[in-house]
Amino acid sequence: MTLCTVSAKRCIILLAFSAVVARVVQLCLRQEITDKDGHRLPPGPRLRYPFLLRYPERVLQRWKERYGPLLSFWLGNQLFVVISDPVIVKDLIVTNGSTFSGRKQYFIKNQTILHGLAVTGTQYGDKWRQHRRISMTLLFPSAINSYSHVIDYEASVLVRSLHQHGQGGKVAVNPVQYTGRFALNNMLTISYGTRTDTSSDILIQRALEFGNEFMELTGPFNNMVDFIPMLQWLPSPIKSRAKAVSKGLFDTYGAMIERVRERMNAGQDVPDCLAKTLISSQEQEKLDQEDMCMLAAVFTLGGVHTTSSTLQWFLALIASHPEVQVRAHAELDAIVGRDSWPSVDGKQNLPYVRAVIKEVQRLHSPFWMATPHCTTAEFVYNGMYIPEGTVVIMNCYAMHHDPVRYPNPWAFDPERYYADTLSSAESSRLPDPMQRDHFAFGAGRRICPGMHVAEHSLWVAVSRILWAFNIEAVVDEPINLEEYEGKSGRTPLPFRVKFVPRSARIAEILETRESSETGVQAREPTEE
Repeated sequence: MTLCTVSAKRCIILLAFSAVVARVVQLCLRQEITDKDGHRLPPGPRLRYPFLLRYPERVLQRWKERYGPLLSFWLGNQLFVVISDPVIVKDLIVTNGSTFSGRKQYFIKNQTILHGLAVTGTQYGDKWRQHRRISMTLLFPSAINSYSHVIDYEASVLVRSLHQHGQGGKVAVNPVQYTGRFALNNMLTISYGTRTDTSSDILIQRALEFGNEFMELTGPFNNMVDFIPMLQWLPSPIKSRAKAVSKGLFDTYGAMIERVRERMNAGQDVPDCLAKTLISSQEQEKLDQEDMCMLAAVFTLGGVHTTSSTLQWFLALIASHPEVQVRAHAELDAIVGRDSWPSVDGKQNLPYVRAVIKEVQRLHSPFWMATPHCTTAEFVYNGMYIPEGTVVIMNCYAMHHDPVRYPNPWAFDPERYYADTLSSAESSRLPDPMQRDHFAFGAGRRICPGMHVAEHSLWVAVSRILWAFNIEAVVDEPINLEEYEGKSGRTPLPFRVKFVPRSARIAEILETRESSETGVQAREPTEE
């Protein structure tokens, strides 16, 4: 072998190594893009990341402080733009909704679990409009009146269960099962015209497991397989889990749709519900079984997790702040009294209770990043270039903890909202976005369609829990208000509290309420 041959081989090896190093560096460094006029991306970190670790909102908060309220960063091959200012949210998500209402088709969430279907997963267009229109038939405020008695009844069941299983305040209770059943029964009624009578029903466990697993798998930043396409072809535990969730949703909720169909075919009286609407309009709307199943499943899934999680944060916060309870109890005693409990009709007369709920949603929203949007065309904002296909994040964490809008933003202080008489839907339509109550329900054309139901359910549950109980923390069992479970939706770490009746008449009033009927057929429970 000649010296020249050896040198040539070394050169080839060196060039190949250099090419590999250059590619690795390219994959690790931020990619700068400009449009034809030279507009650059919003500022952001120099590195490109494969994913963000747990508690990504804290990373985005640090970046916001460094780069400003509109920043950009890369995860793998995906560009993200993060909005941390309500004015920019309105300018982009609301005013320019035709460009900022798309959905990134994440490999795990949209492709593997949802198959690109349902209101939350469908790309902006005719299919999304169809699914949202069908869903809204049950979600308009006027429609809620037709089943508000059901929500009222479920709140009675919730309070009664906490009283019974807590043995009148003698036994500490982990509230997750009870808040889960309250939220699930509301959604079962709206979706399938049925409910479950027992907390041991395996459907409750499955629904909560589906919700937790879905939220664990579908965080917008935590799956490398979503941002490094070559990984999508390799076997992985996360892909297997996602397929299992998809099958579980289809099997469980698909069977419930078929149960409604059987009842309808048998001539039984079926209350108005989403499944009934889907079955009745299946031919006209050209819906296949997968369309119907995923629309109904996600409809139920979102409502259960959001409401249950918010109620858990409420209980964790209220038990940790007895001074807030004292103020709420004083208002309830003065306006409602001890002989009957709060009704929705008297909502405007209880401004502090309403303020408590809004403050929980501000301080501990279940979704710090809302649901990510995606641009369907390129856009230039204040000289900054946002390409087509960019995932756009509303940074609720930063907006909800802005010290300019909320002095001492980490404090649980319902007084902030005492004078706020608007619903969240009304607040979202205010001309000045800085006056909006919070962004827990998102913004723009894809604002949460279930926000009216969520507000109604939360108010009934929270007002009656406060009316009935002193919620007390357990000695030597501190409640953690900093950490949480979930990567997409957030729930508190497990905790227990005591529900101490505020009056000896509580049990008597609950017994009176127990005779109420909902008019909704209970499903046959399945137990393990």
